[in-house]
Parts: sequence; structure tokens; C-alpha cells
Amino acid sequence: MAGVQQRVRAFVVLVYAAGLVCLATGVYPWHSSDLVQFACYLVLTAVASGLKVILPGFQATVSVNFIFFLLAAANLSGAEALALGITAAVVQCYWKATHHMKPIHFGFNLAQVVVAISATYWSYRLLATGPLHGRPLIALLVSSIAYFLLNTWPVATVVALSERKSPLAKWTETYAWTFPYYLIGAAIAAVIQILNRVAGWELSVLVMPAMYAIYYSYRLYIGKWEEKNQHLEEMARLHLRTIETLALAIEAKDHTTGDHLARVQVYALEIGKDLDITDAEMSALKAAAVLHDIGKLAVPEHIISKPGKLTPEEFEKMKVHPVVGAEILEQVHFPYPVAPIVRSHHEKWDGTGYPDGLAGEEIPIGSRILAAVDCLDALASDRQYRKALPLDDAMARVEADAGKHFDPRVVAALKARYRELEAMAHEHQPEEKPKLSVDAKITRGAAPAAGFAEPVAAAGKREQKDVAAVLQSIIGHEEKAGFGEAAATAAMRLRNGIAFDSFALFAIEGESLVARFVIGENARSLARLRVRRGQGLVGWVADNRNAIVNGNPSVEEGYVDEPTVLGSALAVPLEVNGSTVGVLALYQARAGGFTSADLQVLNGCREGLAQVLSRQGDEAAVVGHGVVYTAPEAVRRELAVTH
Repeated sequence: MAGVQQRVRAFVVLVYAAGLVCLATGVYPWHSSDLVQFACYLVLTAVASGLKVILPGFQATVSVNFIFFLLAAANLSGAEALALGITAAVVQCYWKATHHMKPIHFGFNLAQVVVAISATYWSYRLLATGPLHGRPLIALLVSSIAYFLLNTWPVATVVALSERKSPLAKWTETYAWTFPYYLIGAAIAAVIQILNRVAGWELSVLVMPAMYAIYYSYRLYIGKWEEKNQHLEEMARLHLRTIETLALAIEAKDHTTGDHLARVQVYALEIGKDLDITDAEMSALKAAAVLHDIGKLAVPEHIISKPGKLTPEEFEKMKVHPVVGAEILEQVHFPYPVAPIVRSHHEKWDGTGYPDGLAGEEIPIGSRILAAVDCLDALASDRQYRKALPLDDAMARVEADAGKHFDPRVVAALKARYRELEAMAHEHQPEEKPKLSVDAKITRGAAPAAGFAEPVAAAGKREQKDVAAVLQSIIGHEEKAGFGEAAATAAMRLRNGIAFDSFALFAIEGESLVARFVIGENARSLARLRVRRGQGLVGWVADNRNAIVNGNPSVEEGYVDEPTVLGSALAVPLEVNGSTVGVLALYQARAGGFTSADLQVLNGCREGLAQVLSRQGDEAAVVGHGVVYTAPEAVRRELAVTH
């Protein structure tokens, strides 16, 4: 942004300097051959300057006073022509002004008018007395073109520089349409000049009706333009509402995306400006930044919110979301290419991405920008399966993948500004969105029209001998001894089939899960946990009634690392009569320590463990919540773990 401001300042200083030079060399010495004529032209110029129209969305005005500037170039001195220009600038800037103009802006407008009139005066004088001697009408035409260019180009340029757009594109969009009016004005000035030679300069007053006709034509054209722009703005607002509505749908599916999407949009748009992408690409990127995950509506929620690594089967379901997202957005008929960006935002620079395996420049520029900034913000944010990385570390990760996963040019632009963009993203306060009633409790409706389905049996149950032995051990010990001893014996038996460093039984209490039995490494930290349903690792397992293999224990809210950091977790829901009563979680110090075979063994024990957990209420109420139970010495020795 500092570079943009420097370019704007440099251009403004250049225009100021040119205006001062023209003013100093043109006004002095003052000369007037006919003060009455000059006074009349001055009044007519002031009146004509009041006949102005405002350019829509540009805060600039156009007037019909240029006809008198052409007449002044042919009939008055250079100093008088500049006096007309200064008068016109004052009237046009301050007469019935719609907004307050700062002195620096007025000075810029005055400087450019002085430059434009000086060029008009000298181009006419040099041409009329030189190459076009005897052809004053052609000289007036050339002078009108000079005035048109120098009166419109500086304003368009300074606005384009501040908006980081092409000056030519801005000038074409804003002023090019007025060029025919300047040619008409040159023709009117030529006719008045001919009449002046026949009947005197007093006939110049006849130009006023013609000037009003041009002004009225301006107004009609601008009115139609404003009507068209109003329609386009209404369409833009409709698309914006569509975007916001779809974004709400994403947020209802994945609660972690709201702030993330807002930050990604800030990052993406700033990088798009740095890379000078087109206006259409910028509009598409703005929409895609908040809609790129709309396809997750087609992905099961337990996969989206899973606090651990996805299985190959789950990843296959996840990979469909960019395709579905693009298909959804194709139905919206955006006036800019949003769907291609969404479809390709998981493509990689080296061609190893999905869904189409695009590589390099084949990937839309919006997708390349989105991929890099989305990854950076995701790494720097908390996720269900890991804690956030420091911003510098996250940027280092993205930079390491430049040329492999990400466009090197995008990564270079992101690295140059990522700290600044992070600050901008935090300052950006998006409008508060309405909250959808996803957690509402509907009391009406006793049963669906087709009735209720029978409860589905626990998945993955295997009647293997070792599993049966564990089940029998759990139930038997629970009947003969207390809950703590039964759970400890179950842990000991499980240890014969599954390697783990910690064992924890969590029971559901209201909307939370509390530790009822914990033994092993980090036992005290695990025992103090009180996990909200749907949050963290065991909360996700309880809420979704799905097992998780090799989840990250550090995502548990309130978990504190001890000397031995737990690196992976195997957790299953425990159910009694179709209702979830708790979660069994096993932990290992190393990451990725569990296998699908371990899950099969654990699934075989779920029913027995659930029965134990559901029957320990009285004893637990006496002992208290979140206590690390003391197992019998023999059990502790066999488990060979501490607590």
C-alpha cells in the first residue's frame, strides 16, 4: 500500500509542478486587447461552468465550458484564457457541490485545468500561424482534442493509481464516451468564430443555447447510464445476498469456517490486487473466497468435523466437494467466473491435486491465490485435529511448497505482505450474520411418516476369542468387585491385544463428558478434562457416535501436556440400548500408533465397557468426578504404566 501512495503522491506533485510552470509563464505579463470582450467571456464561462453533470460513481463532473476555452484560444490572450480556466475551476468545484472538496484536491483540479488550457491556447496559436495557417477550423479541432486529453487523463490516472488499476482502462471507462461532445463543441466554436468575423464577437452569446443543448444531452445520457448502473448494482446486491446466504449454509455445516472465510477473503483480494488480476477475476475471487467450501454440503458432517486423520474412504468422499461446489455455483449464473475457481482450489502447481490434475498456468489464477492463502490461514488457525501454528511457521510451511503445491509468484506476493495482511484481517470486522437454528429442539412430530428404523448394531463387532475373553473379564469383575477394579482389569486384558500408554473411560453428564477412570501416562491431565459434546476428540466421538483412529489428543479443551506428550488416540463411543453413555479412549505417546485391527478389537469390547460405565453411578457419586482410580497392585504391575 505504501508503494501505491508513493506513486499517487509523485503523480500529484508532477501535475502541480506543471500547473505552476504554466501559470507563471502564462499570466505574467497580463495583456488584454478588449476588456469588455474578456468580461463577457468570463461571465459566460462562469454560467457554462454551472451547467455540469456528475459522473456516476466517480465524484467528478463534466461541463460544457470548454467551448469558451476554444474561443478564448482564438480571440483572447494567454493570460485571459487562463483567467477563464481558473474561474471555471472555482465554479465547477464549489458551485452546488455535492461533497466537500479538500484544498489539495481543488489544487490538483486547478493545476490540470491550467495545463489543459495552456496546451489548448498554444496548440491553436502554433497551428493557426504555422502548418494550418489559413485553416483555423482544423486548428480548433486539434486544440479541442488536446484540451480533452489533458483535462481528463490526469484525473483518471490519479484515481486509477489509487485503486491500483490501469489508467487507460479507467480513462476509457469514465471519460472516453465524452469525446464526441468535445468534437461537437469544436464545431460550435468554429461556427461562432466565423460569425465573429462577420458581425463581431458579441454574437458569441449565441453559443449559450447550443451549450445548454449539449448540457441537456449530457444529462439524458448520464440519466440512462445511472439507470443502467442502478440495475447492475441491484444485480450485484442480489449476487452478494446469494453469496452471503450460501456462506450461511456452509457455516451451518462446518462451524469453524466463519471467521476463516472472512480472513481468507481479505488475504485473497489483497494478493489479487498485487498480481494485477482483472476486475472480473477480482469479483470472482471475492465470491469464491467465501464459497469455495460450499460443496461440503454433500460431505457427511462427521467427516468434516472429524478431529483426526481421514481414512482413504473418508477422503474419497471429501474430494467430491470442489466438484459439487462448482456445480452448485454454476446454477447461480454469476456474471464472473466463480465456479472454475471453486472447482480448482485443491489443484496443485505440480499437477498432483484434485479433481482434474491441472498443473501450473492451467489452474485459474483465482484458484492459485485461494489455495495458498487458504492453506496459510488454516495452518495458523485451530482445527479439530491440531492446534494452530505460529504465523511465521505457517508461512514457512507454505513457502516450502512453492513450486510444488502453490504458484511461486503467489507465494512470493504472500510472503512479502503476510504480517500486514494478518493485521488487516483482524481489523476487518464483517457484518454480524444471522444465526441459523441448527440446535433448535422441535417438540412436535412424534415419528416420521415411515416410522422409526430399528437401532443399528455396533459396527465392527467381531466374536473373536480374545475379545470374548475381555468382555467376560469386564462383566465378571464388575459383578465381583467395584467399578475401579473392573475397569482396571479390562484395561489389563485389552493391553494383551492393543498397545497403549493410557486408558480412559469418559461418562456423559448433561452436555459434557467427564473422566470416570484414567490410568497411564498423563493420567492427571486427562482426569481433569471436562469436554463439551461435539468439541475436541472425545466430544466429537460422543456426538457423532463414530470411532476415531489416531486422533490428536492435544485438541481436547483444557488438556495440558506433561513430560510425556500423548501423540495419538483411539476412541469409540459406548452405547446402552441405543443411547451413548460415554467414550473409551486409548492413547499412545507416538503419533499414528493405532491400526484398524486395534479398532476391531476395541469394537468387540464396547458393549461390556458400556455396561460397566452405566452401572458405576452410585460408586462414582461417592468417589467424585474426574478421579484417577487406584488399581490393584497386580494390575498396575501388569499394565506397567503410571497414573
